Amino acid sequence: MENKGAITQFMLEHFKHFNAASLVDAAKGYEAQLVAGNKMMVTLAGAMSTAELGKSLAEMIRQDKIQIISCTGANLEEDVMNLVAHSFYKRIPEYRDLTPQQERELLDNGLNRVTDTCIPEEEAFRRLQDHIYKIWKTAEENGERYFPHEYMYKMLLSGELEQYYQIDPKNSWLLAAAEKNLPIVVPGWEDSTMGNIFASYCIKGELKTSTVKSGIEYMTWLADWYTENTQGNGIGFFQIGGGIAGDFPICVVPMLYQDLERPETPFWSYFCQISDSTTSYGSYSGAVPNEKITWGKLDADTPKYIVESDATIVAPLIFAYLLGY
Repeated sequence: MENKGAITQFMLEHFKHFNAASLVDAAKGYEAQLVAGNKMMVTLAGAMSTAELGKSLAEMIRQDKIQIISCTGANLEEDVMNLVAHSFYKRIPEYRDLTPQQERELLDNGLNRVTDTCIPEEEAFRRLQDHIYKIWKTAEENGERYFPHEYMYKMLLSGELEQYYQIDPKNSWLLAAAEKNLPIVVPGWEDSTMGNIFASYCIKGELKTSTVKSGIEYMTWLADWYTENTQGNGIGFFQIGGGIAGDFPICVVPMLYQDLERPETPFWSYFCQISDSTTSYGSYSGAVPNEKITWGKLDADTPKYIVESDATIVAPLIFAYLLGY
């Protein structure tokens, strides 16, 4: 336990049972994967970027404790929105008490609520729109096509957004990822504000749908990446929440093994899910890890962990453990 700080020591002393113990076990298992030379995929569902997970996630990226990310289109864009419009966000701790009329007033004031936090329409969404449109349009005029995250990387690395920065840029996980050119998979990107904006330009005839690469192209790229990166080592799977951010990339293994008939494809070498979805009937987010064995995603002896708690509490603590805080 050398180089472990006060937060980690506190967890080791006090987190002894139930979900607290699962948290520590999962952190130790994650660390063991890295020590063994394995890589780690982290998947982001929910509003983790708006929850400012970048404060710890960015440092995880900088310290090479994450080798690939799968995230929703919302998490991809909302980290950048927080970077350029943070001071315009409005926190509403009493959100449970809002009436439908008060919710409508938030809309009329250009405030889109995510639980207790409102994202400002004009300063966040529209501030990015002009910049990203120019990048889409330039690529199309040059006959180029890129993935959604690659366009975001181009926008960040151009430096054009620096004039708007309202937080310390070291707390932006997407900027940290862009600076490392970290691989990212964004399944279902169409279901995001930037995706909706892109679709609107296509409907108006100003852009072509082919200018942004598709989800199927993400899967074929991921198949090659997984194959190449499991030649000598394994790849672990650290899932925050559920949904498409987790289900899409984890399926690359059964696709390679079953559909492409490559039985030498290794299973994921580690699995952890942080979720507050209770085990239920037919839900992916609420499915226990053992169910994934039957789908050819995990093996019987794959280290498996589930922490049934709020990811905004659990993920920063696990990252703190791995960073030695």
